[in-house]
Amino acid sequence: MTVDSQWYSSLGSLRKKSGLISNTAIMTDLITVEGVNKSFPLPSGKGEFPVLSNVSLTVRLGEVVALLGRSGSGKSTLLRIMAGLISPSQGRVLSNGKPLRGANDDVAMVFQSFALLPWLTVKENVELGLDARGVGRDERAIKALRAIDLVGLDGFESAYPKELSGGMKQRVGFARAFVLEPQILFMDEPFSALDVLTSENLRGEIDDLWNAKTFPAKSILIVTHNIEEAVFLADRVIILGSNPGCIRGELAIDLPRPHERTDPRFKALVDYIYSIITNPEIEVTARVLAPVLASAYAKPLPHVRVGTISGLLELIVDQPEGTDDLPRLAESLKLAVDDLLPIVDAAILLGFATTSAGDIYLTPVGQDFATTTILRSKELFQQQALQNVPVLVSMVQTLQEKRSGSMRKDFFLDLWSEHVPAAETERQFATAVDWGRYAELFEYDASEERLYLPQEAAVE
Repeated sequence: MTVDSQWYSSLGSLRKKSGLISNTAIMTDLITVEGVNKSFPLPSGKGEFPVLSNVSLTVRLGEVVALLGRSGSGKSTLLRIMAGLISPSQGRVLSNGKPLRGANDDVAMVFQSFALLPWLTVKENVELGLDARGVGRDERAIKALRAIDLVGLDGFESAYPKELSGGMKQRVGFARAFVLEPQILFMDEPFSALDVLTSENLRGEIDDLWNAKTFPAKSILIVTHNIEEAVFLADRVIILGSNPGCIRGELAIDLPRPHERTDPRFKALVDYIYSIITNPEIEVTARVLAPVLASAYAKPLPHVRVGTISGLLELIVDQPEGTDDLPRLAESLKLAVDDLLPIVDAAILLGFATTSAGDIYLTPVGQDFATTTILRSKELFQQQALQNVPVLVSMVQTLQEKRSGSMRKDFFLDLWSEHVPAAETERQFATAVDWGRYAELFEYDASEERLYLPQEAAVE
């Protein structure tokens, strides 16, 4: 009996993965922009100045989206159109599936300029939006104090704007938006008027609230020209071209939260976006890969199929505190240590598990992988593979560099042959194909013995 068949005999079936597709959460479109153009009249009736051209985008439930572009890309104009503060010249905006006519009640905004009324106290400034909505005095007070506390300004409720620092004034701006509990919070370069230390502190606090799931809005749309800020805060970055503003492309920030600046992937994303912003002719691609060392093929992959890794994680997640004793685990599965260790090595390599003193522990992403839906598990596997398995990154980069998006099998076998015995190259290739197929990084045609980029990636 092979290790895989022995494993599945012990496991029975991947019960948590089967039958869950119908329960997959479908992201809801909170706001949609369809073919929006915007022009402003030139002085003396000399025609019009185009600001936005054929812009289409969507903000979905539960995500942070950054609009990133140089001056002249129409970022702030687009934000105001989505907020219903100005109308598009052409196209339309949908909020919760309904055409937007007038101010968008589903959003609240935080501006670059603090926009506080100097004759009102902090509490009174925070209550402004509630007052406009006809909320009673007592309820206004309760909600305002709660929002003030959330942004760390408790004790300053009676202070006037002139008594506050720039950072404190912007906290009032956030509290004024938070108190409305909007579906989407719009932020128009909210940290650019602050000094470096203050902006970094406030940016970190906003990110902490979002990651802790205590943020008083369902989604965030932030306009920024700061590339590191976009990568730090956002799940998705939409890059705008200039003169007139247009969508050049978008990029998923495929980092676990919080987004650590020390992560090599973070630097790769920032560097890539810099190259896009500074080179208008470069096409924006959906996938960005971190630089790969020349020795990517030198470290052999554990010969384990994805289903086997998944099965191990599911067994461990059922144990108290998501941990298990390796000797006990080997005994329960009737596996020799030499058969169990490659599975453990694969889980560790992918960042799904760690070991200590003979015990195996699931990481947070490993627990997520073991308990989520099939579609989500594929996304997580792709994320972890691109971050932790250099040989897969190298293989994808090779395919991306080819105009055809394909490469023969022998090319990769030759690369492995410089580091492992000839018989081992076939096993390495087979394991890489299994992992790469599951992660939808590439496809393999056995009859042609060629790897291909997925069809949608090749089209891009």
